[in-house]
Amino acid sequence: MTLRPETIAVHAGRTDFAALGVHAAPIDLSSTNPLPDIEHGGDSYESMATGGHPLAGGGNVYARLWNPTVARFEEALAELEHADAAVAFGSGMAALTAAILSHTTAVGKPHIVAVRPLYGGTDHLLDSGLLGAETTFCAPGEVAASIRPETGLVVLETPANPTLDLVDIAEVVAQAGVVPVLVDNTFATPLLQNPLDLGAAMSMHSATKYIGGHGDVIAGVIACSEQTAEALRRVRAITGALLHPLGAYLLHRGLATLPIRLERQQATAQTIAEWLSTQDGVLEVFYPGMRDGERALLARQMRGSGAMIAVRLRGGFEAASALTSGVELFTHAVSLGGVDSLIQHPAALTHRPVAAEARPGADIVRLSIGLEHPDDLIDDLTQALHKAAAAAATSVAGTTAAR
Repeated sequence: MTLRPETIAVHAGRTDFAALGVHAAPIDLSSTNPLPDIEHGGDSYESMATGGHPLAGGGNVYARLWNPTVARFEEALAELEHADAAVAFGSGMAALTAAILSHTTAVGKPHIVAVRPLYGGTDHLLDSGLLGAETTFCAPGEVAASIRPETGLVVLETPANPTLDLVDIAEVVAQAGVVPVLVDNTFATPLLQNPLDLGAAMSMHSATKYIGGHGDVIAGVIACSEQTAEALRRVRAITGALLHPLGAYLLHRGLATLPIRLERQQATAQTIAEWLSTQDGVLEVFYPGMRDGERALLARQMRGSGAMIAVRLRGGFEAASALTSGVELFTHAVSLGGVDSLIQHPAALTHRPVAAEARPGADIVRLSIGLEHPDDLIDDLTQALHKAAAAAATSVAGTTAAR
């Protein structure tokens, strides 16, 4: 039977529940596990420490190497992403770190090509060279020209953070040739986009966001082939970056409601994006499908526009500051993808460490749309935009007077 994503989200990763006699996912909090004997326990340890699975009769040995609660979430996410496997980590940045290490310095290819814009933490890590790899940043059409013999990885994000730029995954994969491509799929989720179907080697999520969906867990996960998963698990075991089982439980539970949450969030975001485009205080709305030339790629690559919006405000930083402090229903906070709506200023926060030439403008504000009624969110933005307009006018008046 071929199941649709909404059904997979509810049932994936639960195949052993009947045998266990449970209906809700069990949480295994064991830090260590009994060993059958030295030989079998040692063989199982060796298998997991090198990126494999626990051996039958050998035991899980130690939680840094393997946890069944985490494994069930991984199985479910992999099925949604049309992947052979998935590997979960304690954060999205830990997942990215494992991908970089396993594909660059660990295999003697210490060069990365990265398509901007990217999440600020990703950009900062790549730019820092902290993990021993050099990064060439480029535009989507410059990937092929940026590849070197020592290039081990191409990194992109689509829709990109914070301005929702769309990147043609299949085109970048074609330019990359034999070099593996990692796609940050956080904004789209597996329900709206499956990068592996378009040739990418890895689809990465900050699972903290839409997959968890309630702002109460930090996690990262990468969907990929089993061969790639072995390399990622080896790094995870060595660096101790395993996701805590309680976090895995929350993520597995979150997957079940992801389809209905995202459907509602996306519908509300579409309404708000269209409304924002009519407001005098808004110079530009960034939302997939609203910019010229995006619709064909959106239709070919995604199954919807998602629930993230960014706006460029008339009045610059002063307007942005007034808007973020003036909302009453939106929460002024970083992160995204939860049931409540959030607003934040990327240049001052999530993208603060990004090099000046790639940092978002000070007039840009990012919105994560939650499950509230769209009319209530619009009412809140209306009064906050009035405050933003007043702040911008005061700033202009003050500048004029000073002259």
